[in-house]
Amino acid sequence: MTILFRRTRALEAQIDQFLDAVSEGCLVFEKGVDDYLRHDEPSFEERRKAIGVFEGKADALRREVETRLYAESLIPDHRGDVLGLLENLDNVIDQAKQTLGQFEVERPEIPEELAPDYLALARACVQATQHLVDSCRAFFREITAVRSHIHKVYFFEKEADRLADGLKRKIFAMDLELARKIHLRYFCFHVETLSDRAEGVADRLAIYTIKRTI
Repeated sequence: MTILFRRTRALEAQIDQFLDAVSEGCLVFEKGVDDYLRHDEPSFEERRKAIGVFEGKADALRREVETRLYAESLIPDHRGDVLGLLENLDNVIDQAKQTLGQFEVERPEIPEELAPDYLALARACVQATQHLVDSCRAFFREITAVRSHIHKVYFFEKEADRLADGLKRKIFAMDLELARKIHLRYFCFHVETLSDRAEGVADRLAIYTIKRTI
């Protein structure tokens, strides 16, 4: 991060901690989906609470960085882009938290034969978030490396789209009541939205990167 933040190591540390919280929270999301599919209620509840802790930590760190950037008049030329990036990353972990929360509230009855498909979808979405975090680290540390990470975000977002489409087709081909099919599709959409959020941040990051290199 020394390229963008030459004046304060404290700010570097806070942004690193923020990115760690987003990354770890999304990894917990994947584990939580797996726990739910395996009917491991205690572990699922533990993950659901853990992702709330990570989301709260990320939110607090984002606010601290925002305050520091304005109070210390740091990087005025890039301040808006950095704050926009952090706010949108915060939305990614918030989406992961909300989705696990929906599993806890609505308790979808997922047929056993569909469990591997839901887990594969969750994994692809989380891969997109992990490469997004890598892209953001590169933005602060080595901007020339951003592109090599962003294309992986797009790859896994497309993979998530492919898996979600296949899952929906399986759902509606099954001999189930229409209401249950719609409920299962709804949770497919919820999980898939995580990769869509990651793609949206990657799009913004690509623009911010161009602005910094011209």
